[in-house]
Amino acid sequence: MSGITGCVDWSRDLTRERGTVLAMAATMALRGPDAEGVWTSPRAALGHRHLAVFDLAGGGRQPVALEHDGRTVAVAAHSGSILNHEELRGTLSRRGHRFRHGGDTETLLHAYMEWGAGAAQRLEGTFAGVVWDARREELFLARDRLGVEPLLYFPTATGLIFGSEAKAILAHPQVQPEVDAEGLQEIFTYSGTPHVAPFRGMHRLRAGHHLVVGAGGTKRTRYWGLDAAEHTDDLDTTVDTIRGLLEESIERNLRTDAPVGSLLSGGLDSSGVVGLAGKELAKAGRRIRTFTVDFARHSENFQATDTRQSPDAPYAADVVRHLDTDHTSVVLDPAELSDEVARWQVLRAKDYPTPLGDMNTSLYLLARAVGEQDTKVVLTGEAADSLFHGVAWNRDPVESRMDTFPWVARGVVRDDAKGLGCGLFDESLLKDLAPLDYAARRYRESVSEAPHLAGTSEEERHMRELCWVHLTNFMENQNGHTERLFKAVGLEVRMPYCDHRLVQYAYNLPWEMQNFDGREKSLLRAAVRHVLPQSVIDRRKTPYPVTLDPGYEQALRAEMHALLDDPQAPVLPLLDVAAVRATLKDPEGLNRWARRANVELPLQLNTWLRRYGIRLVL
Repeated sequence: MSGITGCVDWSRDLTRERGTVLAMAATMALRGPDAEGVWTSPRAALGHRHLAVFDLAGGGRQPVALEHDGRTVAVAAHSGSILNHEELRGTLSRRGHRFRHGGDTETLLHAYMEWGAGAAQRLEGTFAGVVWDARREELFLARDRLGVEPLLYFPTATGLIFGSEAKAILAHPQVQPEVDAEGLQEIFTYSGTPHVAPFRGMHRLRAGHHLVVGAGGTKRTRYWGLDAAEHTDDLDTTVDTIRGLLEESIERNLRTDAPVGSLLSGGLDSSGVVGLAGKELAKAGRRIRTFTVDFARHSENFQATDTRQSPDAPYAADVVRHLDTDHTSVVLDPAELSDEVARWQVLRAKDYPTPLGDMNTSLYLLARAVGEQDTKVVLTGEAADSLFHGVAWNRDPVESRMDTFPWVARGVVRDDAKGLGCGLFDESLLKDLAPLDYAARRYRESVSEAPHLAGTSEEERHMRELCWVHLTNFMENQNGHTERLFKAVGLEVRMPYCDHRLVQYAYNLPWEMQNFDGREKSLLRAAVRHVLPQSVIDRRKTPYPVTLDPGYEQALRAEMHALLDDPQAPVLPLLDVAAVRATLKDPEGLNRWARRANVELPLQLNTWLRRYGIRLVL
């Protein structure tokens, strides 16, 4: 549900800062279109925007306060959904807690009162929560185990500012929109460093961590993480266990009073979710709603490559027929994908640019269309590739062993030696930033944290490290795109593959078993084959689709020409202008998606620098 923001300060009276917190919360109005709430005290101020996915008395307004003898004891707010809140409520009621309202925020509040910071370990689902403990004058912040819900913070000399999104923190007068070399390195490499935000002085709270802030300082603690454990199940038991864990996760993720839908690409991941969710909903006589994105004239423009061998639409249609889903196909044309307003909304939702271009725009437009179909909660197949080695670069003998993130390696090997999206930036800038060296350093930092069993073979160790960097770094980016783009139109995204029990089990699956039939995602394929048509079972992994329409390429060329003609364009000093002009003159210069990324990233960066008022500190 929605978004949280606020601050603590030990030098100013924050009861006077209601207007500031309202302004911070207002930046997230699209995340929480149903209600707004602010609570202030001398040392703490909390703001909230609400998205209603449960039918609650009082509309589920937050923040929620607990009072005793006329004094406020603690106040809580959160975003996302605590899926086990009813079970926790029962436990807490038996321990003497009394509840005034329904909903998971009040459960979070009482869980904190019972277990303190240990409450985070008892919460399940995707959430980012905050509790102000008025007794101790401490702020407690927690983020879900897999980091689906975002949570950022900005330490000040006398306190701390926090928010679900960077834009909420940037709305505070003490925070300036500055970006240093590390911020640009993150953007240029897609490293997804779990604690790094692109804005100077801002940090992401790592997944599975909580933060306690008091007058004496700040303490960050990991409350959950993956463990290395010996896998003793045989193949049949392993497949049954994966199926059972996924079924349980889907059942929990269907808990809502709002209409539920599911994204459907026709690939194994999303189709598996649709099949199992449809089976669960059928118990109550309901059909699963499904949504697929497609592009106008895609079938005539499509050209198979080793990365994308087939379009999604025929396979999605097979799933719809096989499962009798309530289906909507969202067909986009180049004008929609290149629309200036839509592209700005995408950038505004994410708060920083990426080279993903039309992939993000089409996902945003798909989300908008889903919202128009009276749907508030959407299931996705996100994270299955990370758990079951579905990405092609994990199996590539070169890309998977370049001592860097394999998605960075793929950009270097197949697309541009400078890195994905970096091909048109000035050589001196790239030399100073050394983005590929930065990515390699962050990769080594990440894999150094990966847990292993003693005596593990080199190959087994390597494959677990690849799984690790996908679960930590890659998903920090990917989950962020999906979560933010759907929240930007008032939809809550739920990711059944991000259930921590399933993730823990999958992390310890031996590579030989993961690869038992020589295909990507062998175990997942076996676990969900009973609910899917044979065509989907046989289909090779295909990434999220991109448009191949020449009209979109023409729109990018026109936008880049306009940028070159604007002497005030803030990104212009960062570009190799001669290389840009040569690319625009070359009729083949943008004929592949990766080449388009070299134009997409500078265009987004220019808009970001200008409209966010970014000051580069390099």
